[in-house]
This record gives sequence, structure tokens and C-alpha cells, in this order.
Amino acid sequence: MATSPTVLVADDDRLARRLVEAALTAAGYEFISMADGGAAREALVAEHGPEVALLDWMMPGLSGPEVCRQVREIPRPVSPYLILLTSRDGVQDIVAGLDAGADDYVVKPFRPEELRARVGVGARMVALQRDLLDRMKELQDALAREHQLQGLLPICAYCKKIRNDQNYWQQVETYVGQHSAAQFTHSICPDCKQKVLAEISRMARDRR
Repeated sequence: MATSPTVLVADDDRLARRLVEAALTAAGYEFISMADGGAAREALVAEHGPEVALLDWMMPGLSGPEVCRQVREIPRPVSPYLILLTSRDGVQDIVAGLDAGADDYVVKPFRPEELRARVGVGARMVALQRDLLDRMKELQDALAREHQLQGLLPICAYCKKIRNDQNYWQQVETYVGQHSAAQFTHSICPDCKQKVLAEISRMARDRR
């Protein structure tokens, strides 16, 4: 899965970690593993950290819910999808985990196919966030280009060049092409055509 996000697996139980890793490997996911909640938190808040995480509830350093809570306090352009993976199956535990910032809750012992399905949901959510972020950037870029073509443009009264923001003079075609999606094709308007033909006729008479 070339486009799948990297999954973080955090569990201090080595056997449980191996079972999760085997389920992810079968689905083609790349993953990183650790046994400490503090290390998991540092990985998730890094600039290019994992975008999906499977977190055990009880771990050294920080618990799974504490990791969720601290990760949610630090904004990222694409929020990581956090799944608590624990043997705690009480309603109060599930509510507490989700209130801490977890997106999903999987109870141990888990079925590998269910775990893969939950991770797949997380991967799709992350992909949707990335797509929305890209579309917002495209919209902002389009609005910025439109804004650049508004207002007063210093233009030479003789050669018709435009002065840009760096105080350099550019041809109209160059300036507009850099600040919009417009493309130019050259022709001659009727008025200029008459002027050119009149000039050609005058030059021909002068030669006689």
C-alpha cells in the first residue's frame, strides 16, 4: 500500500505488540513499534509523525488516554487517527477513552480482520483530511492570484509595461500570465490593422 499512512503501535506487552504487527503486515501497512507512552506521544506530535496509531491503555511514561489528550492539544494540519487497544471493555472506560481524544476503541483480544478494518477506516479518514487540506490550499492560491490582479496596476503610458511588486517592469502578457491562469495568443485588432495598412501605403508612396 504505497499511499497508506504509517501506523504507530505502542504497547509494553511484547506478545500483544507482535500480534498487532502481524495483523498490519498481512494488510501491507508500514508501522513503527514502541513500548513507552512518552515515546509514542513524541512520535505523534513530530512534524512528519505517524498518522494512525494503535495505543495500549496502560504503558510506562504515559497511558494511552494521556497520549491521546496531549496529542490533541497540539494542532497539526492532518490530525492523527488514534485507536485505543485495551482489555478494558467497560462502558465507562470506552467513554473515558473517547473523551480523552481517541477516535476509536478496540477491545483485546481482537480479531485481526477487525483490527485491519478499523485501521483502514483511520487511513481513509486521514486521506480525506489530506485531500481537504490540498483543496483548501488550491482555493487559497486561486484567491491570492485573483487578489493580485485587483487594485491599481502601474502601467507605462508609452510601452504599456506593468510594474510588478519587486519594482521591475514587465510585459503585460508576462505579468498577467504569472498572476492568473490566462494564456495569450497574438492577433491584430481592426483599428491597428487599418493603421498598419495606412502606414504601409504611405511608405510605398514615399518610395515612388
